[in-house]
Amino acid sequence: MGRTFAYCRVSTADQTTDNQVHEIEAAGFAVVSNRIIAETVSGSVAASDRKGFASLVPKLEEGDVLVVTKLDRLGRNAMDVRMTVEYLAKVGVRVHCLALGGVDLTSAAGKMTMGVLNAVAEFERDLLIERTQAGLKRAKAEGKTLGRPTRLSSEIERSIIEQRAGGVGVRALARLHKVSPTTIQRIEKRAAQGASRPA
Repeated sequence: MGRTFAYCRVSTADQTTDNQVHEIEAAGFAVVSNRIIAETVSGSVAASDRKGFASLVPKLEEGDVLVVTKLDRLGRNAMDVRMTVEYLAKVGVRVHCLALGGVDLTSAAGKMTMGVLNAVAEFERDLLIERTQAGLKRAKAEGKTLGRPTRLSSEIERSIIEQRAGGVGVRALARLHKVSPTTIQRIEKRAAQGASRPA
């Protein structure tokens, strides 16, 4: 008979996973203490990059059950959750989510639920991309400068261009002006583009 594991996650050190453990027990899952993996890590970190979750995966065997209180405990977004659930399903581990009525995400009903969640996530991602692109177009049409603002004055930028033309290295200039080498390269690129534009 398979063993039951619980994965509990909170985002900040002032939070506790105790409530998640109680919810799992109240739902009827008997989990021994050494099979409860609790960690404090941001939800923006992929499941595979979390120390606690990464240490849990090798312990799981075919027939085991992994319980979480909510989907966002399992991954940073719907895509991450889907990849995690698919991987666990391949090794024969069932994944139960209490917030979805305790449904096993590897079952037919669970797969359907995951499909709906993924479709919603994809729709939201597409909407975000559309809004971002529309905002960038509008800003460009209004003559706004896009990208990060430069920390250096136009006078210093001209000096950098002259120094680069004189053979001074990118890293040396970056150290001198306390900026990254990428900033120096960006200044050079802008200057080259400006020079290549027809009058």
